[in-house]
Amino acid sequence: MNAIKLFESKKIRSAWNIEEQKWHFSVADVVEALTDTVNAKDYIKKMRKRDPELNSNWGTICPPLELIAPDGKRRKTQCANVEGLLRIIQSIPSPKAEPFKRWLARVGYERLEEIENPELASKRMRELYKAKGYSDEWVEKRIRGIAIRDELTDEWKKRGVKEKKEFAILTSEISKATFNLTPAEYKDYKGLAKPSDNLWDHMNDLELIFSMLGEASTTDRIKKKALAKMISLT
Repeated sequence: MNAIKLFESKKIRSAWNIEEQKWHFSVADVVEALTDTVNAKDYIKKMRKRDPELNSNWGTICPPLELIAPDGKRRKTQCANVEGLLRIIQSIPSPKAEPFKRWLARVGYERLEEIENPELASKRMRELYKAKGYSDEWVEKRIRGIAIRDELTDEWKKRGVKEKKEFAILTSEISKATFNLTPAEYKDYKGLAKPSDNLWDHMNDLELIFSMLGEASTTDRIKKKALAKMISLT
């Protein structure tokens, strides 16, 4: 899926990376928007030269993805997700990049605060959902559901489940058992067309409760099986 994002009237080409499940943006378009350069390729070349660390990780930060070029044809273009863009912006000495740098510094500081005090992360999450118009009751269920989900994924990790694809398969099985629909089918049912739409953020109170029950019972079964195995070995 390709799309055009706007930044101060500048067009930023973007594409949804299926493997990472994240939006990626044209690095050249972002550089043009932040610097007003007439030659983004040359600017990027010089930027990489003066930032050896960025240059050494360029292939990882900016994988090539197909985007629609100005002539209407699809071409491989260097793209980066939000994390990668923030790293690149650190190397752009432009006044337009300053707001992004200040935002990055603030987010980094808040993250450090949350590591020191995990309750802050929960508080900020509540504030974010409330700002979007969700009720207090819904927010509490959503946050509780996230905690239950984390407990489930921790149990999976303990038993060697690491790949995103494996997580997706297991999640799909739980969803089918709970709602008789896979997450993808459920998103279609709810009319969620954007890849970035979070299904759980569009569930009502009852759906959240059923989702929690499905994942909590799965975690309980995993723990019981592990305990039974330990007992059989003693």
